[in-house]
Amino acid sequence: MSVTSLADQQAHLIELNRLEYGESYSDLNFLPQGAGQRRTAERDALVASLAGISVLGCGGTKLDMRKLSPGCRICVDGDWSCLFINGRCNACCFYCPSRQDETGLPTTNAVAFRSPADYVAYLEQFGFRGMSLSGGEPLLTPNRSIAFLAAAKQHFGERLHSWLYTNGTLVDRDILLRLRDAGLDEIRFDIGATSYSLARASMAVGIVPTVTVEIPAVPEDLPVLEQKMAEMADVGINHLNLHQLRLTPYNLKRFAGRPYTYLHGEKVTVLESELAALQLLHHGRAAGIDLPINYCSFVYKHRYQKAAARRRSAAFIGKPFECVTTAGYLRCLSLVGGAPELSRQVERFRDAGCDPGLWNHNPSRGRLSFAGSLANLVDFSSFKLLVAYADTAIREHLSYRNPFREARLPSGRKIVVERWEVDELEFRDGALESFVQHLRHGNEPLPPQDRGGSRAIAYERIVEGLQDYF
Repeated sequence: MSVTSLADQQAHLIELNRLEYGESYSDLNFLPQGAGQRRTAERDALVASLAGISVLGCGGTKLDMRKLSPGCRICVDGDWSCLFINGRCNACCFYCPSRQDETGLPTTNAVAFRSPADYVAYLEQFGFRGMSLSGGEPLLTPNRSIAFLAAAKQHFGERLHSWLYTNGTLVDRDILLRLRDAGLDEIRFDIGATSYSLARASMAVGIVPTVTVEIPAVPEDLPVLEQKMAEMADVGINHLNLHQLRLTPYNLKRFAGRPYTYLHGEKVTVLESELAALQLLHHGRAAGIDLPINYCSFVYKHRYQKAAARRRSAAFIGKPFECVTTAGYLRCLSLVGGAPELSRQVERFRDAGCDPGLWNHNPSRGRLSFAGSLANLVDFSSFKLLVAYADTAIREHLSYRNPFREARLPSGRKIVVERWEVDELEFRDGALESFVQHLRHGNEPLPPQDRGGSRAIAYERIVEGLQDYF
């Protein structure tokens, strides 16, 4: 990752979007150059109007944080596994981001599970506190869905919160009772698939403990959504989750003709969808509707859910002297210096009674790696500091290119966590002093951009704030 200005980063994202959409790119109505500031001010005014009646959290990417559903709170904590129980759906929602026409195997994190026992072992191995069943449409394979749900709840009991996503078309009282008896804690309905009918969602009230409506904020449907919010509260829906519409090559043709303004970013999103979600929050509070609303922005999903996945695998494969950063990367600190100086530093660690697992001395390379918690014992004036960052991922199969650690499942299958170095930074002089303060105090500013600080920030912290409009 190179040090670049904000303008360079934005130009890079624009070019990636251009490549993804090819010839169709020129037909898309992207935010006009120079309009970003005006539309950002429009959004900021909506957010400001919610001050005092809603809480902006997760680095300013999610609101209202006061009354999230139990599943959403586990997601915020980074302890959620989403199992795509199948890849087939019986609805035809224009906003669906991917093809849904193959049943396939239950899959999460690109790892397929043939048996509930293997999936339960995976949940235990990586410390999940929540699981969801998604698809496709999970109720197209009801026996499979219930088998995985029941196995997990029988193993974990109340230690695991479970929820299921459905378009509701296959919901009846019988399947709701079966899901409840298997241990389902929460059910989430995409009522956009049924012209916003609440008939099936209201049927779940009183059977499944938590009933949530989870839909994208479709701008042209804002009037009907405002009306439905009051109806949701009246029939006993517990939560409303709103998402931002996202354009993909798959749904591109279905979006054609809709009066949307597209935003550049890691993925292409719809500006009016974010504004509609904020307007629904404002309407709910202004109308006194007793319905907790959660706007789950695209940048929340992209930043926080990806960071949580990295943290989980990094913790599994990391060494005792390495640190998992907030952004989910493994950080390795290494002092580089002469043999006498490095030996004296090792003795200083020993004299202080430090756990020997918290450092690693490699005399042949002239390096001493150490945990950040030992920074107060280091005289940095005698050394050069190298900071290496590694990314990690859970994989079904080895790539044979990277260091890895195996996890064995009850069936005898193995899954692996691999790690690979993504960057190594060198800190000297003022930049070194600034980074050391960051290590010692955690909330200190990182070095300035021209000294590698912007590169370190990308690995240390999750970017804050809602999406940049450009």
